[in-house]
Amino acid sequence: MKTSRFTESQIIGILKQAEAGTAVPELCREHGMSSASFYKWRSKYGGMDAALMSRMKELETENARLKKMYAEERLKAEVVREALGKKVVRPSRRREMAMRAVRDRAMSVRAACEAFGVSETCYRYEPKRRAENSVIAEWLVKLTHNQRNWGFGLCFLYLRNVKGFAWNHKRVYRIYRELELNLRIKPRKRLVREQPEPLAVPQALNECWSMDFMHDQLADGRSIRLFNVIDDFNREGLCIEVDFSLPALRVIRSLDQVIEWRGKPSKIRCDNGPEYVSDALRDWAVRHCIVLQFIQPGKPQQNAYIERYNKTVRYDWLAHYLFETVSEVQEYATKWLWSYNHERPNTAIGGVPPKQKLPIAA
Repeated sequence: MKTSRFTESQIIGILKQAEAGTAVPELCREHGMSSASFYKWRSKYGGMDAALMSRMKELETENARLKKMYAEERLKAEVVREALGKKVVRPSRRREMAMRAVRDRAMSVRAACEAFGVSETCYRYEPKRRAENSVIAEWLVKLTHNQRNWGFGLCFLYLRNVKGFAWNHKRVYRIYRELELNLRIKPRKRLVREQPEPLAVPQALNECWSMDFMHDQLADGRSIRLFNVIDDFNREGLCIEVDFSLPALRVIRSLDQVIEWRGKPSKIRCDNGPEYVSDALRDWAVRHCIVLQFIQPGKPQQNAYIERYNKTVRYDWLAHYLFETVSEVQEYATKWLWSYNHERPNTAIGGVPPKQKLPIAA
């Protein structure tokens, strides 16, 4: 609003001179103003004194401020109502909506920031993209493509503990989310049950092994079996034997092959399958002074180490492909076993691969 060069008292004085009989043209020449200004003052302030005129101007100023405030609040409400159909929880998303309101609705930056609850600093912030971010993205895409069941935890542990990158987990997770690589978490139905007895944690290598069978099918429908053995101390996979049938003699042969390069265990934990309770395996264990520790029937949680390992075998590779022959499965299992022991982080032993726990334990 343009400010008048005449004060309230001067305007009231001019109006009083006109009421006293002074001609309007003479007043205009005397005070250097136009006749239009005089008649506007008389229609607006006629009959007032200086105090009333000052109060009226204050009210006009207050009214203009309130009108401007109402217009801003109405514009904010309209903009927010238009954005209600979109999820604006994240600060980056709110910043985007505020910038759109400034661009499309001609809102001020201050009003847009107040409407969407972001600071003006956040609004004006320009992220500095580092070239290293593209390297992180390439690694994440490669890992999730090769290991489709790996979540963020395993990917980050692999980059930190296996590859030796020092990237912060928040930075890696931000890029992981931007790439939309996060897996859908299926809620599990929790059953109330008694607390199982905790498994004994071995304190040294070859203190206790666990062994178990898995079942699967080839592409033509024929059933195959996998014989898995792990060391409970560092969860290292010792062997995966694949065939159509794996009787007790094949189990003994596989264990002898592992003992040749690994050494003899003190005990082996297993279930009550016919291969494990056979006389042949019992006699073999007596000859080698190895204790066969059988779990209670119907309680696989007592052999939880190998059960968890079986799940990893199935979800990491066995359930991903259709195999034509037993030899093809055996070849893939051998390659995967090396990768599992040397490269795949294991959260049960501190997020490092099983082979890396050996120098830590030593």
